[in-house]
Amino acid sequence: MARLLLLNKPFGVLSQFTPADGHPGLADYIDLPGVYPAGRLDRDSEGLLLLTDDGSLQAHISNPRFKLEKTYLAQVEGDATELALEQLATGVTLKDGPTLPAKARRIDEPDIRPRVPPIRERKNIPTSWIELTIREGRNRQVRRMCAHVGFPVLRLVRIQIGEWSIDALKPGEHRQMNVASPKAKPRRSHSVKRKPRPARKRPPS
Repeated sequence: MARLLLLNKPFGVLSQFTPADGHPGLADYIDLPGVYPAGRLDRDSEGLLLLTDDGSLQAHISNPRFKLEKTYLAQVEGDATELALEQLATGVTLKDGPTLPAKARRIDEPDIRPRVPPIRERKNIPTSWIELTIREGRNRQVRRMCAHVGFPVLRLVRIQIGEWSIDALKPGEHRQMNVASPKAKPRRSHSVKRKPRPARKRPPS
């Protein structure tokens, strides 16, 4: 069994144990040896960060080829339109290429704790909330996707990765569970067995 930690990472905290550039690290919230982040969450994003002591599970969670769904709640500047949601769902073309189709829908303001510090809102410009589920893990992908369709992200909270959800964890809280470790699949041999060549017949002398 592998040990898995679910952390509600607060805003401004790095996805590493050591602090840097005046920003706190995970050591301020987790005092358990031998666990490491499976993937990352930007410093200015909040929500679910998974940590584990199992290398196979870490790779399964963080490697994009396994395509675990990641669900985010994004507070965006402006009144998100159906056209923008359709573009997000279909996929948009960013500087590093087109994104895969996503699940996107507009939602009411979620019942989550206010961010500390609060977001900066501009007068006379409304904000709205989008729930977005992706299967990729590009750098700042959700922020770039929303900006591409005209709705910059003001606040971003990840609430789920695969089957694991943040549930009622408060910012800075974590819970621990034991899960089955993914078994490494044996590598297939690429060697090809060659058929023996038939013996050459000598010409008659």
